[in-house]
Amino acid sequence: MQPDILDIVKLAQSGNQEALSDVVGHVQDQVYRLAMRMLVNPDDAGEATQEILILVVTKLSTFEGRSQFFTWVYKVAVNYLLSAKRSLERNRGLNFDVFQADLEDGLLVDPAPAADDLVLLNELRIACTSALLLCLPAEQRMAYILGDVFELEHNEAAEALGISRENYRKRLSRARKQVVSFTGKVCGLANSTAKCSCPKRLSKAKELGRVNEEHLAYAVDDAPAYKTVQRDVEKLVDDLKVLKLQRATAHYQCPQKLVKRVEAALYG
Repeated sequence: MQPDILDIVKLAQSGNQEALSDVVGHVQDQVYRLAMRMLVNPDDAGEATQEILILVVTKLSTFEGRSQFFTWVYKVAVNYLLSAKRSLERNRGLNFDVFQADLEDGLLVDPAPAADDLVLLNELRIACTSALLLCLPAEQRMAYILGDVFELEHNEAAEALGISRENYRKRLSRARKQVVSFTGKVCGLANSTAKCSCPKRLSKAKELGRVNEEHLAYAVDDAPAYKTVQRDVEKLVDDLKVLKLQRATAHYQCPQKLVKRVEAALYG
């Protein structure tokens, strides 16, 4: 029988280094996934994940078991990500109008993507649905990710954000309305009459270096295939289409090179 995470945490709090490594291994993928969805850029997400994991270890003695351990980890991660100004400042000036104009610039009228473009179409799909969240204020973005993407219970998400349940619900509602409105208006996967679609956008995205077949950042691991998502979305009503698109990403795994950097920082 596998030991409970709380038992491992207690061992780690007593100074057991193996247990400490187990704690990091237990949370690293979810921390990286949260950082990826919040910051989008893999380099930013990797840097943030390293700092968050170090914080989890250094603050571990303050965990008293009054909440679920993952809720406590989310709170540490949220506090860091909402104050990671170096990463957040890169997105200054981005809003839904600017993003729409960018997406609709240079669209092909009648594209005919090659069969081997399906992976790049998937890369573009995930990059776009992830990047549109950068148009939200950071606090609303985090509320949306925790609530609609990670599907946390409202009480857990509110605790992670350090706000009341009612304030969390308001923040989530505001974010959701904007994401649903934009996606339904602009995204060809959610709305077949929208101006932009991944096949129309792919050529321009390649030209701008937004997608690169030699370096896939998003269409990795267990990310649902483009055709699968396209088929599934067609069956859904509008609000569910947006949720499907936002959730249809990889369950990002923390890169091993990042794990080694964290271990080196913690243990020398």
